[in-house]
Amino acid sequence: MADLTGKFGLIVGVANKRSISWGIAQAAAAAGARLVLTYPSERLEENVRDLASTLDRPLVLPCDVASDQQIADLASTVDRELGGLDFLVHGAAFAPKAELDNPFLQTSREGFRIALDVSAYSLIGLTRAVAPLMAKRGGGSVLTLTYLGSQRAFPNYNVMGVAKAALESSVRYLAADLGPQNIRVNAISAGAIKTLAAAGISSFSTMLQVYRDRAPLRRGVDQKEVAEAALFLLSQASRAITGEVLMVDAGFHAVGI
Repeated sequence: MADLTGKFGLIVGVANKRSISWGIAQAAAAAGARLVLTYPSERLEENVRDLASTLDRPLVLPCDVASDQQIADLASTVDRELGGLDFLVHGAAFAPKAELDNPFLQTSREGFRIALDVSAYSLIGLTRAVAPLMAKRGGGSVLTLTYLGSQRAFPNYNVMGVAKAALESSVRYLAADLGPQNIRVNAISAGAIKTLAAAGISSFSTMLQVYRDRAPLRRGVDQKEVAEAALFLLSQASRAITGEVLMVDAGFHAVGI
């Protein structure tokens, strides 16, 4: 287990106990980090606060990642309360349900804009806001969450696949920009996991079974396995790794049929 004792981390994207971001939060807290968790709206605030109450002295703050002002306010509060930041976990992703239900050809301009804004641009906005806080600590680690739908067409993933492709490209450009400040930027591409976001994809249960049947390890992955990989990328053990997309999917990405 990585040691994050004395580290400060910001985790965006916790919705409920099934969230991959929540699994990472639990693992990071167990490794000694003090955390800031965000909620995007009043509807999810109670969920996030209930989960946060099981951790040690977390800060729980609002942040709609589609709002530059809320991102700026979040960074200002974190700076005031903690004086710096060591890592950011970006787990924000969203597309309107219609864009997942309808054929990709029918993607609306507004649905495309929302998906790319929330799921990809938000990484840029959040990283820009917290980079000065990481510089105060001598550097840091930024980690985002992606999926194989960025590279291959999955049924009903649609515009989210395009958004994840943009997200992965953003990881590389941000890594190039921030490397001189000793700030690393990476992504984890997790296998299919039953999260709140996944619930919006029809036939998701079929997708899970395909992973179990075809992945080299003949199984899927769980929240804890992704969280442990995340700890590696957040810790000093990965200090020479940046601009990388780490596949945590039981090997599914490596096979054709």
